[in-house]
Amino acid sequence: MATVRRDLVVGVDLGGTKIQTVVLRAKKVVSSSKTSTPRADGAAVVSAMAGTVRDALALANLPLERVRAIGVGSPGKIDATTGTVSQSANVPGLEGSFQLGPALGQALGGIQVMLDNDVRAGIWGEFVRGAGQPYRNLIGVWVGTGVGGGLILDGVLRHGRGACGEIGHTVVKDGGRRCPCGRRGCLEAYAGRASMEWHARRWQIQGERTILFEVMEKQARDRLTSGILHHAIEHHDEMAMRLIDDAVWALGIALASAQNLLDTEAIIIGGGLGERFGAPFLERIAKAMRPHLFVPDRPPSLLGCGLGEFSGAVGAAVIAGG
Repeated sequence: MATVRRDLVVGVDLGGTKIQTVVLRAKKVVSSSKTSTPRADGAAVVSAMAGTVRDALALANLPLERVRAIGVGSPGKIDATTGTVSQSANVPGLEGSFQLGPALGQALGGIQVMLDNDVRAGIWGEFVRGAGQPYRNLIGVWVGTGVGGGLILDGVLRHGRGACGEIGHTVVKDGGRRCPCGRRGCLEAYAGRASMEWHARRWQIQGERTILFEVMEKQARDRLTSGILHHAIEHHDEMAMRLIDDAVWALGIALASAQNLLDTEAIIIGGGLGERFGAPFLERIAKAMRPHLFVPDRPPSLLGCGLGEFSGAVGAAVIAGG
């Protein structure tokens, strides 16, 4: 019987809104698949992740047996040795402690699964294959359903004790808005889409007008997306503009503080908001940072993702040996 070549590595980027999967062969993306993140429980999330792996392989007519390893980037605190995710407030079923790695491996016939934080995976993908290649010291900030961060110093991806880089939970306003983590005044409370949606609904109840939820209904969406925010702003929706203004203000404070501490060469902004709003969004954040920088004449380069929406999935694959 001929030996099956195990020359494929799969990367899965798990987010609060979507699951993005890529298949790598010889370090090149040969196929991809994505789906919405289920709003049920951990088992449903694992089933959806496994489905994207099978779909991506099927699109390229590749068998599962050729997959050597799977890398997963997930929000939350990561225990890579056990494949456990915890404190992931934006993914149903992962708020407590959930053995995501073993569950996904079992769902796919026992393939080895390696786990890391989603933004650490994303910034590593950009460092190795994307916009971060010219630099040795980087901060990555992914602005999506929540706000996550990753840190590379002297070319090394930092893990700390499992929660290194969680810039979304740095405080930008003492006693400020409540964050999904339960604390007050975090960056994520102002720049994460889940928090934006919660506050938008509260303001609407209080009598403020917006088209955000009309657009959500027309697009058959059950969550506020970056695309819906962008659409509302294009139609001069004052609430949507206020939400983005608040996000820019909070990001300016948090990123300037991180820069003052670490003095990195570049900051890469990814996630749904970064991808959708692009260069003008980065320019606004750079302007918001400037008054808070200790060395304003030597700011870090603010960059978008060179790998686009594949950053996290490619990074996860690289972490798994792709």
